[in-house]
Amino acid sequence: MDQVQEAKDQAREKIQEAGGQARGRVRDEVDRRSSEAGERVTAAASDARSVGEELRRQGKDRPAELADRAASRAERVGSYLQESDADRILGDVEDFGRRQPWAVVAGAFAIGFVASRFLKASSRDRYQASHSAVNGSGANRQALGGPPLIGDYPAPSRRP
Repeated sequence: MDQVQEAKDQAREKIQEAGGQARGRVRDEVDRRSSEAGERVTAAASDARSVGEELRRQGKDRPAELADRAASRAERVGSYLQESDADRILGDVEDFGRRQPWAVVAGAFAIGFVASRFLKASSRDRYQASHSAVNGSGANRQALGGPPLIGDYPAPSRRP
């Protein structure tokens, strides 16, 4: 009986260790990617600020003001992403999800919809490419003795 308990304890320790390693890798990845994203957002903010200055030189004050506001917001987001560690970012995401659950659901739905459209489009392209490669297309298909295609389907044969 002691051996069974000892085996259970060892298994539990291994699972906890693996979970800790996985959490560590996720944190490291979030840290790295958020820093990279922060750098990109900060660079975009700088570009928006330059656009605002150019618009101001052209006498377009209202669009320049909008560009400056967008640049300021982007700079705040960029510095947040660069300065925050994974625990803070993940905690903020969890807090937002608790405060705005419908926003999270809507975001997940939107991401799922976009992903499904992407997968559908890419699967259609893969199907057509593999279908053309296997069956031949156009003149190659006819040269191999196959009927011509109308779209993806063989043309109806003419029987006398």
